[in-house]
Amino acid sequence: MTHLLSVVVLLLKIHTMKSCAGISLKTQELYVIVFLSRYLDLFTRYYSFYNVAMKLVFIGTSMAIIWYMRHHKVVKQTYNKDEDSFRHYLLVLPSFLLALLIHRSFNVIEVLWTFSLYLEAVAILPQLVLLQRSRNIDTLTGNYVFLLGMAKYVTLSGLVGFELKSEGNPQSIITADFHIGHKRWTRVDFA
Repeated sequence: MTHLLSVVVLLLKIHTMKSCAGISLKTQELYVIVFLSRYLDLFTRYYSFYNVAMKLVFIGTSMAIIWYMRHHKVVKQTYNKDEDSFRHYLLVLPSFLLALLIHRSFNVIEVLWTFSLYLEAVAILPQLVLLQRSRNIDTLTGNYVFLLGMAKYVTLSGLVGFELKSEGNPQSIITADFHIGHKRWTRVDFA
């Protein structure tokens, strides 16, 4: 749910401020790949209405963010392509190859699900690089990245059958530096 909250914060920023400044389109594209490859079971298995609804919400909100950033006449003008120059396509192939080598069982759904876990672990990198380059982090963008990282910390700390979930580990380490600096960047003056 923390990941969903981060997406709501991001959509709130884009919709109300009509700006995507400080947001990496490349990270958003990676998340669409993550969710589309992870939720292919929508076509093969029904778990519950809630499960289907949440999967569709994650796919839909991710695509809505990309639509805003690419096509909304006002929002797309605030996207800085020069600062968002991380070569995100270089993360896709290694994640897929790793999924082909390390997976629970060798079938299409399982390999793509594993691929989505590996890709999600590094999908935040373009966003972090963009923030490091721009050095201009507004509160909502900072909160978005903070909540996105917190989602991984929650996943990391959640025990399922006494087995630590491993998909949160790499992204937790990657976002640790951002989380340490987040308090410094988001000072609130109540005076």
